[in-house]
Amino acid sequence: MKKLLFYLSVFLFSLIISAQENQFINEIKAFRKQDSIQKPQDGMLLFIGSSSFRLWKDVKSDFNNSNILNRAFGGATLLDLIYFQNDVVLNYKPKKIFIYCGENDVASSEKVTPKMVFKRYKTFYKTLRKQFPDTPILFVSLKPAISRWHMKDRMIATNKLIHGFMKNKKNAVFVDVWDAMLDNGEPKKDIFREDNLHMNSKGYDIWVEKMNTLVND
Repeated sequence: MKKLLFYLSVFLFSLIISAQENQFINEIKAFRKQDSIQKPQDGMLLFIGSSSFRLWKDVKSDFNNSNILNRAFGGATLLDLIYFQNDVVLNYKPKKIFIYCGENDVASSEKVTPKMVFKRYKTFYKTLRKQFPDTPILFVSLKPAISRWHMKDRMIATNKLIHGFMKNKKNAVFVDVWDAMLDNGEPKKDIFREDNLHMNSKGYDIWVEKMNTLVND
């Protein structure tokens, strides 16, 4: 019976990993192809995480900085970043690492608590620190999306946990964009696309204001 349960758990784990890989494999293959054609230079500003970074098509012009390498992929959770860490971060030698991830973790299930998301982030952070002991790591706080406003308490709690962790670390910065995206205590209506989840240029303008000195110092 124990052997049966063991093999069943291994089988289920392999199914989860396979589904996880297949969901993002086309984007990851695109990164690999780009790198094979022209390997990114050392000292880039590396942006990793989910769609809020991936869809930032004007990120280089917004910061007037061509030294940005965007390796975010849509729908990513922190578990996905851990799984694809070699492809999106560990194979590079960045000057700084900017992370936007965790929002999809919270949104994936009500059973995913802020403490669980925080634990995932700590796991990823430790991996980065082992590879990049002195490289600045900057975590952009989860944003207050209109479509996910009913999750705000878990989002706020997650931000609080990660902020508390980052402020006690060397070369680590927590970039708080949450409050700047609110109007009278609720998400601003004119900074999101029609899906009320992803940002338009006005939303990214807020992020530029919060991040500009960190990107261009």
